[in-house]
Amino acid sequence: MTERVRTLIAEDEPLASEALADWVAQLAQLELVGVCADGISALAEIRRLQPALIFMDINMPGMSGLQVLRSLAEADAENENEAQPRVIFTTAYDEHALAAFELHAADYLLKPFTQERFNEAVEHALRSVVSSGQIKSTVEAAAEDSSPLTRILVRDQGKIFPLQVDAIEYLRSDIKYTAVASAGKQYLVRLPITAFEQRLDAQRFLKLQRSCIVNLDYVVSMTPDENSQLIVQMQDGSRFTANRDVSKKLREQSI
Repeated sequence: MTERVRTLIAEDEPLASEALADWVAQLAQLELVGVCADGISALAEIRRLQPALIFMDINMPGMSGLQVLRSLAEADAENENEAQPRVIFTTAYDEHALAAFELHAADYLLKPFTQERFNEAVEHALRSVVSSGQIKSTVEAAAEDSSPLTRILVRDQGKIFPLQVDAIEYLRSDIKYTAVASAGKQYLVRLPITAFEQRLDAQRFLKLQRSCIVNLDYVVSMTPDENSQLIVQMQDGSRFTANRDVSKKLREQSI
């Protein structure tokens, strides 16, 4: 029999906590090991019970859910061998979504959410669970997650909204940030471009150089320069230079 995934709920609203417990009980692969109503007890119970999956509200007494996750991340940095749980945030407020995903939260459920959405979040989180019933650290899980991206959360004028990956025209980055271009706008995401690279459809997205990935659906043309490197013209007028290796491969693949 497959080992069940140890699950903890940290939720200060009694009705919401009961609903989560009922839904967890309906999933045979999950085992509810604890329920907490504030951030301080949640952090203590996480350390004591070592759950692999946590449903956690953000606005809780004592410590917020984000503070709890940061504390876990700091402990993980000090102890590389300690596996960290996957956290699914449950909240009525969308302004914390970007911070949650920067901390590698598995998902972000905006109240009120359906049981179908709950099950979808669980399925996604369980992809990171290892055979022992625990999971890898949040940093390792984020780095090794190869599931295809379908949408990302971006911020614009104080609001956070989902952006379909198919609508991304290109991505450019420095060490810590990535500018995501779509429909005439650029959204700054506080993640390196490498966080996106392995999870983008290789048939559609092409890495031209270390700091630039383009969506081929939005490429107008590729023209060689005096050094035989291809200059990629985008629909919005942007131009990027493919490095020598990429330029060579593209020329070899052309019919």
